[in-house]
Formats: sequence, C-alpha cells, structure tokens
Amino acid sequence: MNINPSVSIITANYNSSNFIVDTIESVLNQTYVDWEWFIIDDCSTDDSVEIIKKYQDNRIKLIVLKENQGAAIARNYGIDNASGRYIAFIDSDDIWLPNALEERINFLKNNNEEAIYTSYKRVDENLTPCLKDFVAEDHVTYKRLLLNCPIFISTLIYDTKRIGKLHIPNVHRREDYAMILNLSKKIENIRAIQSPLVIYRIRQNSYSRNKWLMFKLQFLVYYNFLNLSLYKSLYYTAHWACNGLKKYKKI
Repeated sequence: MNINPSVSIITANYNSSNFIVDTIESVLNQTYVDWEWFIIDDCSTDDSVEIIKKYQDNRIKLIVLKENQGAAIARNYGIDNASGRYIAFIDSDDIWLPNALEERINFLKNNNEEAIYTSYKRVDENLTPCLKDFVAEDHVTYKRLLLNCPIFISTLIYDTKRIGKLHIPNVHRREDYAMILNLSKKIENIRAIQSPLVIYRIRQNSYSRNKWLMFKLQFLVYYNFLNLSLYKSLYYTAHWACNGLKKYKKI
C-alpha cells in the first residue's frame, strides 16, 4: 500500500446503489493506479454501503456519516483527510474512462498547470447516449464562469501543492458551481482537455431536471454567495438560462 498516493479521489454517495458499481469499477480500471479514494456515504437508506464494502481494495476508504449533511459537507470530510497532491472528484453515478486519471495528471505535469477538466459523454440511466458529447472550453476564467459553468466536477482535478485544498461551499444544490467559482479566483485560466474522458449519467429524477428550481438556485448563487446586486444577479441568471438551453440541446 502506498502511504503517500499522488491523487486523492473524492466521492459523496447517497442512495446510488443502482449505479455505484459502475463508478467503482471505472476507478479500479484506471491505468493510473497511484491513488486513494474517499467515498463518503451521506446516510444512505439503500444498500450502497454494503455494495462498497464488498470491494476489498485498501485504496478505497469508506466514511459513513451518522446523519445526512449534504454533498458539500460529505465531500469536505474526504478533502480534509486527503493526503494526495492532486484532488479529483467523481460523482457516485458517473464513470471514468480508463485513461481519465492518467491523461489529466500528464497534462498537469507536462504543461505546468494547476487545474484541468475535460470534455465528457452524456448518457441516460441505462448508459444510452442522450445528448451530444460536451466539448470542454480551454482557458476558462472567472468572468466566463459567471455566464454559465462548462466545468463538470467529475472531470476536474487540481494541484493542492500549487493552490492549497479547496473546500466545497455549503451552497444549496449548487455547491459544485460555487467551488469552481472559488477555484477560478485562484487560477487565471482553467485549462481543458478536449477528449471526453468521463461519462455523465443524466438521471430523470435528478433535481437538475427541475428548471424552475434550478433557475432560483442559480440566482441565489449570484445574489447570496457572490453578493452581486439584484440587477447583476438577474442579468447573469438570464445568461445562464439561455446558455443552458444550448448546452442541453438534444442529439
């Protein structure tokens, strides 16, 4: 066992028993093997924990919370315990292609970058393609992120030696976006790998499918988290909504 792995992977799990096997297998099948993986179960009521415990790989470190605290706090347990130089994320229903870690680590090292994300494939719950592959934009800035977020957290990896550990803000259901905004304040340009290295599973019962709820939550990111004016918050929320229609255009 490597007591100082170079990569710490963070996953918050809640009732993902139908999908977690695919996620686990995809990480175990990585060509890059120098990692530790914190899976933080946020008080699941299904058999997720029993499924995870079946994997006897000492790189997998399961943390079971005693009460449900939400994805942000769950992930932060993993970040606090992470010993790797690089921190990567994968959601409990997503899949990494076998070279996902290796290509990102090589890009960071070869290009002297602090963070990287990638393009990704978009499928339904049965892994059938339902949208075109999302092609990552290179050189993403804070101003660009205000319009909408092209960075999907399951594709993201960053260098803690260069920028420190970034915790996930406890922003209701928009914690990923809030963290990426904070990341962009530390890095002038977030780089991208154009190849799709991740499979994003779009679930029909996901809260993100509720557009009115998402509109409200996005507005609150601008208004409450970033403390922008009412006018600017509405302005950026409108841009986010328009860009979202393009992002989720059917095949």
